[in-house]
Amino acid sequence: MRAELTEWMSRGSYFDFGRHRIFYIREGKGPTLLLIHGYPFNSYDWHRIWPDLTAHYDVIAPDMLGMGFSDKPIRHHYSVLEHADMHEALLRHLGIGETLLLAHDLGVSVAQELLARRLDGTAAADIRAVVFLNGGLFVEAYRPRLVQKLLGTPLGHLVGPLMTGGVIAPAVREVFGPDTKPTDDEMRTLQEVLRYGNGRFVNHLVGRFVAERTTYRDRWVEPLLRKEIPMRLINGPLDPNSGAHMVARYRELVADPDVVSLDRIGHWPQLEDPAGVFDAAHAFLRAANSA
Repeated sequence: MRAELTEWMSRGSYFDFGRHRIFYIREGKGPTLLLIHGYPFNSYDWHRIWPDLTAHYDVIAPDMLGMGFSDKPIRHHYSVLEHADMHEALLRHLGIGETLLLAHDLGVSVAQELLARRLDGTAAADIRAVVFLNGGLFVEAYRPRLVQKLLGTPLGHLVGPLMTGGVIAPAVREVFGPDTKPTDDEMRTLQEVLRYGNGRFVNHLVGRFVAERTTYRDRWVEPLLRKEIPMRLINGPLDPNSGAHMVARYRELVADPDVVSLDRIGHWPQLEDPAGVFDAAHAFLRAANSA
């Protein structure tokens, strides 16, 4: 395993979620901040912003089931609802009763489910405020890439295990901004995260969460419309999946929208512009937590 990933794993711990082991890192002091990563990678997505966050917050960052260094069962039905269950189980395991959220990509949908549980009174912890990064907040505005569509079809179980770095790397690079694309060395690290454990046999299964955005569209949009807690959207507008067009839909539907757009940034703002993301997130979360 590459040294940077070995070092990241060495700082983490595991907890049992049902029959499965979930990897997480917890570092820092201050208000609790739960980081919910995106697809298809893991908590390592936060490594560039990690030092700034842990200087101000008690930061908790798990790897979702089927991703990163958590278990990747092959015969399993992965779902956003289960991912939300896992995050709540981790908060209970750690004795956390109140938290802030920072979510990206798939994590945005998980955060929306957690907010929906807050509305219906079943949430495991009090969510004080949330920062969304690029993700499919509104399924009608989301634009999946061709490879995502393919993996979501019945052919996914055949195609997924055969996908190599020559296919994955271009698909990942195309959603980054023009000046912030990962280097070859960085891509090798990300691909190792994908391959870890049973990765190549389950990536397509985990990726089917996109269909749930249609199924639960109204449930997940309601917390945005009701806006009972402070919310900020930090967006890389050049993201072809959920960039400027997602911001436009957010502004159409959310009252008094709080939006920060990062110039020339794509789908992974926390990797492409970690300083910009930290500044925008910290200013907002600090104010929201002290209100």
